[in-house]
Amino acid sequence: MSQPADAPTQKTAQKTEPHDAVEVIAAKRDRHELTDSQIDWVVDAFTRGAVADEQMSALAMAVLLNGMGRREISRWTAAMIASGERLDFSGLSRPTADKHSTGGVGDKITLPLAPLVAACGVAVPQLSGRGLGHTGGTLDKLEAIPGWRAALSNDEMLAQLEDVGAVVCAAGSGLAPADKKLYALRDVTGTVEAIPLIASSIMSKKIAEGTGALVLDVKVGTGAFMKTREDAEELARTMVDLGTDAGVRTVALLTEMSTPLGLTAGNALEVRESVEVLAGGGPRDVVDLTLALAREMLAAAGREDVDPADALADGRAMDVWRRMIAAQGGDPSAELPVARHTHEVRADADGVLTRLDAMAVGLAAWRLGAGRARAGESVQAGAGVELRAKPGDAVRSGDVLAVLHTDTPERFDRALAALEGGWDVAPAGAASSPGVAPAVDVVLDRIG
Repeated sequence: MSQPADAPTQKTAQKTEPHDAVEVIAAKRDRHELTDSQIDWVVDAFTRGAVADEQMSALAMAVLLNGMGRREISRWTAAMIASGERLDFSGLSRPTADKHSTGGVGDKITLPLAPLVAACGVAVPQLSGRGLGHTGGTLDKLEAIPGWRAALSNDEMLAQLEDVGAVVCAAGSGLAPADKKLYALRDVTGTVEAIPLIASSIMSKKIAEGTGALVLDVKVGTGAFMKTREDAEELARTMVDLGTDAGVRTVALLTEMSTPLGLTAGNALEVRESVEVLAGGGPRDVVDLTLALAREMLAAAGREDVDPADALADGRAMDVWRRMIAAQGGDPSAELPVARHTHEVRADADGVLTRLDAMAVGLAAWRLGAGRARAGESVQAGAGVELRAKPGDAVRSGDVLAVLHTDTPERFDRALAALEGGWDVAPAGAASSPGVAPAVDVVLDRIG
């Protein structure tokens, strides 16, 4: 069938583009640096559909295998930002600072941290996400609070920042849309692990968000995305460089994630523990990391003169928490969901708990219903794992090590299978052996 005379041919359509996808793929395949023009074009063309999914998948694999230099990653991140809108908080009456965690098991730090920093005079615009797999999502946790809503307009977010000082909400679809489209490809093509693409994915959204300062919590260990110290340091340095190049004051803390953070993994369970921290209690490792990150955020925003520990002790942080939850439709006084069924996991020997694997606990919580296997799946608000012991604690045979929570008891068997081999109990005295670190030693290094 012949085309109309005025229909553009494929060859003519290609001539309107300054570059060709195959040319860009081949350049990175052959270990060349991409030019600024190539990067700008390929990100834009992919976002508008002129570069096919299979072509961007090939380029992502080339980046995974051959890497990118600092200039390339910085330009790639800028192109991702340029694909959407940028927020502007310059009109607020106080400075802004944000935190991003690379994710872990029991990582509920955003919940006490955002109101704590706000209580110290720095606004916190925290755009968060939902969990996938063994790592929990901040929005899933907060949605366990009756009435709380994650979706806010830009105007609502600005108004809440000015009035309350802290907001935790979902990122709008207009923020770095290229990242959302590219991440979906990376997830199904084995290229999620590419550090240049991880760094640009995180930082494009954080820079576009418009915060004045950013503190990164880069997890390392068995329950983290980055299993080794070397990989975690590379990711942290790459992200700090990206923030610095974009004019955002950026620092990173490397924090331990071989053992779960705190004593809970699961949505309502973690909210309950976060409220305990805001009330002046809670597990020491959660309190210590919350304060360490708060001090970094305050310093980056120019408020080194304020000690966040005071705001925890005198109740100011709790006051901001209650206002923050209420501003988004939640009832901070409401009873949190409780799972209908529980199962106790007990020690089978006397001694000292010397290891509790974060990945095993995270997988168990996921299988109990606290997490999702695919984006869009629902989660159980009350499901998860409640820990009764951490490494260094003395236990006796028959003591409860953990309590499993779920609404669907048929999930217990798979959760128990995930925990199998996930802890060690050694004879008394093993707590002083190498490799058994106190649970509170969560900050490993500072970069930036």
